[in-house]
Amino acid sequence: MKILDMYNENKTILSFEVFPPKKTSPIESVYGVLEELCSLNPAYVSVTYGAGGTASDNTCAIASRIKHDYNIEALAHITCVNSTSSEVESVLEEFKKNDIDNVLALRGDVVPDIPPKTDFKYASELTEFIKSYGGFHIAGACYPEIHPEAESDITDIINLKKKVDAGAEFLISQLFYDNNTFYDFTKHCRLVGINVPIEAGIMPVINQKQIQRMVSLCGASLPAKFVRIMNRYGDNPEAMRDAGIAYAVDQCVDLIANGVSGIHLYTMNNPYVARRIIEALGKLL
Repeated sequence: MKILDMYNENKTILSFEVFPPKKTSPIESVYGVLEELCSLNPAYVSVTYGAGGTASDNTCAIASRIKHDYNIEALAHITCVNSTSSEVESVLEEFKKNDIDNVLALRGDVVPDIPPKTDFKYASELTEFIKSYGGFHIAGACYPEIHPEAESDITDIINLKKKVDAGAEFLISQLFYDNNTFYDFTKHCRLVGINVPIEAGIMPVINQKQIQRMVSLCGASLPAKFVRIMNRYGDNPEAMRDAGIAYAVDQCVDLIANGVSGIHLYTMNNPYVARRIIEALGKLL
């Protein structure tokens, strides 16, 4: 099924992100997580492409299991910074064999000490390549607080428009902790003619180290309200977990009330946290 067709002006959809296990762990280690997450009936589940943007056969295997065993649509991530066009074709062929037809096209992270390949420089180029290859529905990523490597907010949104014009049918945002940042970003997107659905990426913070690492990677800012929560509960793991879940629920309620197209929950492979959020939202979804 085409994920784009799931969006409805009168309803916010909910989706999850999961990631494959580390190379040192068997793929079966994620199956229990999948079973619990899929029992929460998300609109779809996205599967990341491996640490550092490296190719992972597990991405396809997990996406296939989601689609065929749980009858839930899968969105398989694919990155290009460390891949040649022929390597990307090989991954797409594998997706096609497993009936995976929704993909999230990403540049991916440059791996330290490994020179990036030169076939693709930007996600927009990968998007265009997949579009010309045919047979796939393509999503793109976006940064409400500007991509860390962008020269300015203007160049960032111009580049995002290129990605949409190249074939991205909907967008999933990077995490953020101030909803007004997301609303302002969406408004700017509409002003430049980016009219595809934009899902809000929400990552519940369940420990202080986690948020510090994620913020350093993606450049998200922390509102004063959130900093106060961390300062008060950061040394108490259970209290920090519950406060993080409550903060995420508050974000979701506000997003739904404002008619956001979708909420993409970065689950960090933690079904307990996802379930707590879904139960708290109740009939809002």
